[in-house]
Amino acid sequence: MYLPSFSLKDKLAVVTGAGRGIGRALSIGLAESGADVVLLSRTRGDLEETASEIEKLGRRAYIIPTDVTSREEIQKAIAYIENQKRSIDILINNAGMNIRSSALEVTDEEWGTILDTNLKSAFMMSQEAGKHMKEKNQGKIINIASVAGHVALRTGVVYASTKAAMIQMTKVLALEWGKYNINVNSIGPWYFKTPLTKELLQNKEYVNDILAVTPLKRIGELEELVGPAVFLSSDASNYVTGQTIFVDGGMTIQGF
Repeated sequence: MYLPSFSLKDKLAVVTGAGRGIGRALSIGLAESGADVVLLSRTRGDLEETASEIEKLGRRAYIIPTDVTSREEIQKAIAYIENQKRSIDILINNAGMNIRSSALEVTDEEWGTILDTNLKSAFMMSQEAGKHMKEKNQGKIINIASVAGHVALRTGVVYASTKAAMIQMTKVLALEWGKYNINVNSIGPWYFKTPLTKELLQNKEYVNDILAVTPLKRIGELEELVGPAVFLSSDASNYVTGQTIFVDGGMTIQGF
């Protein structure tokens, strides 16, 4: 009786950073649940690989090479979607990056680059998509945050600051846009096997440190992020907003 509420059949999802890692996995996962997907990233080649997997599932993939740190490029992407006579049902703000510098060594350039990529882009995407969601009085926005936005980690002060701000931004947007029937939530991953973590996860000592604070004692698999994303994208989560779901093997539940 209730399972159809998880279906994304004929919905249109926009995913940033869709060419690799988490963005690629979520894009394919949404398509498996019935959604057509707009793929945004700077690199067309990566997007084409993701699009190929989506089209094998019988869903439509729209490739739009986009620098999501540029409002002009975001607006062009939104205009392209409008020209296809489609409206945005789901937005997943996944684009992100990190430069691992200690607090005493962070440069102004590093601060600005990480802030623009991780936080400002997510706000601009939400703002531009939100205008269209408001018009139809419906929409789902999902921000890919991190456990680093909730607990102190060795990921670097700038990255952590952007993810903490993203969690708070999620709450404020949910508060402001609830009257437009727009749900805004976030997902906070721990360590997953992605191109960005590949080098780190080859360090046995580092992996052992991760596992020591992870109750499930393993690194996450990308497909384990798909379920929470589909839930938050679907009608099954219509009464859920302003929340962060930590997909972390239990890492954030621990005390001393």
